[in-house]
Amino acid sequence: MGIEVNGIAHFQLTVRDPDRCIPFWESLCHFLEMKTLVKGDDVVYCIGSRTGILVRGAPPEKRDVAFDQDRPGLHHLCFRARQREDVDAIFAFVEGDLSAKIVHGPEESTFAPGYYSILFEDPDGIRVEVNFVPGKGHLGAGGRLGEDGKGVASTYEKEGLGS
Repeated sequence: MGIEVNGIAHFQLTVRDPDRCIPFWESLCHFLEMKTLVKGDDVVYCIGSRTGILVRGAPPEKRDVAFDQDRPGLHHLCFRARQREDVDAIFAFVEGDLSAKIVHGPEESTFAPGYYSILFEDPDGIRVEVNFVPGKGHLGAGGRLGEDGKGVASTYEKEGLGS
């Protein structure tokens, strides 16, 4: 027997360039209606919107290795928007106010029915996605795991889920 968790409580990210990353993340969190709970020279922790984001600077002697999403560990994190228009609003903010590196602007994908997302990077290259999926996504009608769905996929590709 298992349990259903209530989402993710928080993420902690360790960055190479806290002078640039901490203000970036604090601004992004404030735009996402989170509030700063902890703020110090090399740390910021914001809470709200049903999660928390803690960003801290790596110790100076460990700042020589750049983030690489293809190494073991974090690939990216993804915020779930409540509506499609929220994805567009966040995109306008990160592109304009934060001058984030944009990996891709608002676009639809075949990953789930109605999947709509953006992808960008913080100053250290940590990738952040924001998506909107209507209804229950793969768990609802028309989804792979919903009633009459195709079931578990055997592949995960940019083009979507395979057989």
